[in-house]
Amino acid sequence: MEKIQIAIADDNRQLAEMIQTYLNARPNMDVVAVAHNGRECIEMLKKQQVDILILDNIMPFLDGIGVLDAIKGEKDLEQVRVIMLSAFGQEDLMSQAAKNGASYFIMKPFELERLALQIEHIMEQQPPVQEVKDDPITAVIKEVGIPAHINGYIYMKEAVSLVLEDPNIIYKVTKSLYPGIAAKFDTASTRVERSIRHAIELVWNRGDVKKIAQTFGYSEEHLKNRPSNSEFIAMLYDTVKKNMEQEKQDAE
Repeated sequence: MEKIQIAIADDNRQLAEMIQTYLNARPNMDVVAVAHNGRECIEMLKKQQVDILILDNIMPFLDGIGVLDAIKGEKDLEQVRVIMLSAFGQEDLMSQAAKNGASYFIMKPFELERLALQIEHIMEQQPPVQEVKDDPITAVIKEVGIPAHINGYIYMKEAVSLVLEDPNIIYKVTKSLYPGIAAKFDTASTRVERSIRHAIELVWNRGDVKKIAQTFGYSEEHLKNRPSNSEFIAMLYDTVKKNMEQEKQDAE
C-alpha cells in the first residue's frame, strides 16, 4: 500500500514531534519532512515530494500565508494540498488561506485523530486545481459583484459547490448547508449565515441591479427586493448550472 507522504511546518517543535509520531503510527501515512520556519518549509518542499503539508500560520521568517503564496508561484508545488493550523480563529485569515489554496483550516488545540481523518478525506478528493478565470462558480459570483475580499465570497462559493453536488441541500440550508460550510472553514454556522447575508446586502446596496438581473435572467422588477440567502444561493446555482450545460454543449 502506497503511503500518504506528509510534511509538517510548525515552529512549535514539541507539537510538530507529537504530530509526526502520531501520523507515522498510522499504517497509511508517512511524515517525510519537518520544518520549523517558513523559509525552511519552502526549501523542504522543493527537495521532498509530498502529498499533504500541515502548515502552521505563525512562523518565523515567513508565515503560513506567505508559504501559500510561494507554493502558488511554483509549478512543481501546485499539487501539494495544505492543511492550515492556527491558534486564532480570525475569519479574514481563514478566508485568505482558502483563497490562496488551503484545503482545510484547523484551529489549535485539536485532536490528532481529527487531523488524520482530514488528511484521508483530502486525499480521497480530486487533486486541487488552481482557480482560473473560467471557473463557472467564480465567474458568476464575480459577475454579480460580490467582493472577493469578504468572507461571504468564500462561503458563497462553497455553498454553490455543495448545491451542485446535492441540489436537495438547498432545502436544508440551516440543518445541512451552513453546517457543511462551517465544518470546512472551522467556524460557526451562524457566522456563515451572517457572512452570506452581508455579501448579498453589499450586492444590493452597491451593485447594478440591471446587471444582476441580466446575469440571473430575471426582470429588474423581480429583483427589486433583496432575496433571502437561500433564494440567492438558488439563483447562483441555477445560473452556474445553466452556464456549465451550455459550455458542455458548445464543447460537443
